[in-house]
Amino acid sequence: MSNDASAQHPKVAIVTGGARGIGAGVAKRLAADGNAVAIFDLETEAAAQTVAEIEAAGGKALALGVDVSDEQQVGDAVTKVAEELGPPVIVVNNAGLLRDNLIFKMSVDDWDTVMNVHLRGAFLTTRAAQKYMVDNKFGRVINLSSTSALGNRGQVNYAAAKAGMQGFTKTLAFELGKFGVTANAIAPGLIETDMTRQTAERVGVPYDEYVAAAAKGIPVQRTGKPEDIAALASFFASDEAGFVSGQVVYVAGGPKA
Repeated sequence: MSNDASAQHPKVAIVTGGARGIGAGVAKRLAADGNAVAIFDLETEAAAQTVAEIEAAGGKALALGVDVSDEQQVGDAVTKVAEELGPPVIVVNNAGLLRDNLIFKMSVDDWDTVMNVHLRGAFLTTRAAQKYMVDNKFGRVINLSSTSALGNRGQVNYAAAKAGMQGFTKTLAFELGKFGVTANAIAPGLIETDMTRQTAERVGVPYDEYVAAAAKGIPVQRTGKPEDIAALASFFASDEAGFVSGQVVYVAGGPKA
């Protein structure tokens, strides 16, 4: 447990797509900050492993197998979190996947799958949890966008979904602000995860070369780690961040938006 736990009262957080990558990094950091963390993920074994790591470090966590695009599953899971851990007042909408292709090759299923996981998933999870935030007069919604929101070749679905997350975030800030609820978005640049490996494979470049080439184009001359995203999520989730809402912060090693 980190010394940061004293900075805020322990709360209950939900992290979607928290089994690995950025989601796991955020889940571990929020737990280290003293919060109980529920991980929603289709990959139940990987989610259980992340929970085990959190518990080994002295934290409290719960893994639930959830398809975030399924209304019933999300509703049931959020209710279970409230019953087992307490009212979820921090939601990190991180669940995502890639179905990259140029538009003339992209299937309707590729489009729908990406929209359903990113946007519908964020909507369903936030809608189910917001009543607990309103009741507690405290809430933090943290949505994962991406530099791809600015446009990225081969990603019309992903780019549109990630841009949509920004509009979703800003509207939540308007609607929920009077209840003590903030909503902010994090837009990562190139973060070293399994998803980044998929992108390197798609463009046919060895992963090490892909990362090295990317770093040359980043002002700070390196690619990102899940911990870079987790640090900002920790701030957005904190008591101290109550006057920061409706913002999109690009965590990309240099100016983007």
